[in-house]
Amino acid sequence: MTLISDSSSLKDMCTTLAKESFVCIDTEFMREGTYWPRLCLIQLADPKGNAFAVDPLISDINLVPLFDLMNNEKVPKVIHAARQDIEIFFYLTGTTPRPIFDTQVAAMVCGFGEAASYETLARKLASTRIDKSFRFSDWSNRPLQTRQLEYALADVTHLPKIYDALQKQLIRTGRGSWVSDEMSALCKTEIYDLDPMDAWRKVKTRNAGPRTLAILREITAVRESWARQQDVPRQRIIRDVSLLEVASSRPKTHAQLARIRGFSEGAARGKLGSDLLKGVARGIDVKNEECPNPPARTTTATGSGSVVDLLKVLLKACSEKHGVAQKLVATASDLVEIAAGVNTVPALAGWRYGIFGCDALKLKNGNLALSVKDGTVSITESHISKPNTV
Repeated sequence: MTLISDSSSLKDMCTTLAKESFVCIDTEFMREGTYWPRLCLIQLADPKGNAFAVDPLISDINLVPLFDLMNNEKVPKVIHAARQDIEIFFYLTGTTPRPIFDTQVAAMVCGFGEAASYETLARKLASTRIDKSFRFSDWSNRPLQTRQLEYALADVTHLPKIYDALQKQLIRTGRGSWVSDEMSALCKTEIYDLDPMDAWRKVKTRNAGPRTLAILREITAVRESWARQQDVPRQRIIRDVSLLEVASSRPKTHAQLARIRGFSEGAARGKLGSDLLKGVARGIDVKNEECPNPPARTTTATGSGSVVDLLKVLLKACSEKHGVAQKLVATASDLVEIAAGVNTVPALAGWRYGIFGCDALKLKNGNLALSVKDGTVSITESHISKPNTV
């Protein structure tokens, strides 16, 4: 077990790892009281399972060699459930590490369930058990305990065996390109670079109209900018319920803003209040045709509910047949959109089309039949002709 806490050792380690065929990575971070995740520990392992822990909280440590390794496209980065780790490196560097191999996604492709945990894969593919007693440690506290480090490093020491086993299965099944497609999507920078003007979409709007949504868009962007600048959670700046009240009541003065429930007098009459009032004014001035449309209802077509139910059965049957996790093939919203006649959903493209999308369209168009045979769902082509109508 090696703890790296100086720039020279970090540079030497990164130079060595850059020569390997792949490197395994995990991070420990805290974000309960901040907007941005606070990176507290970085764990790395080489293909032989030799593990290293890097302490990024050392004040004068130079992490540039590590960032260079993350961006070295000749060295695949093996990570389990990689999205949050990618987000951290994007925040620190402005880019996403490439190439990435997410063992959780690969496991979903290989039939290990909807969201196979690292513990499950370690047990099934590396014949070991993981101690999770330090799962909720405060990783920002120093010094780190020996058992904490052992726990943290266990999250990468078994990844080489897991990676090797999954790779062999992907080669055997010819599904390597499926994982590559998912990794390309996972590494798109727009996933992690949220435009403040899109932040309103995460607020439950309770059937608000277009004008209210235009105001909400502006003032939510104000909150997003304040949260980023002060590095505090969004809700600590102003809660969603108060944002909605501001958007619907449309205050024009500090006094009117101060009367909104949950909004402090000081905030209303201070810089935040001024910025919010300016946002309200901008939202009021948005042209009618440029106001956001309310989010689409869950049911987008009359009578589509029963079609969605049939598509759910088909999805489960196809996923079981091909040994792929359902949620990786199609989401609930995909099924609703397919039932409503939308043909641009991910489930109708790429590898998903071959194992589900094609049959989904046939089922929707009446050219596929579902039945129960020997206790399982049977899928058959339907050639029932429609009666002539006069």
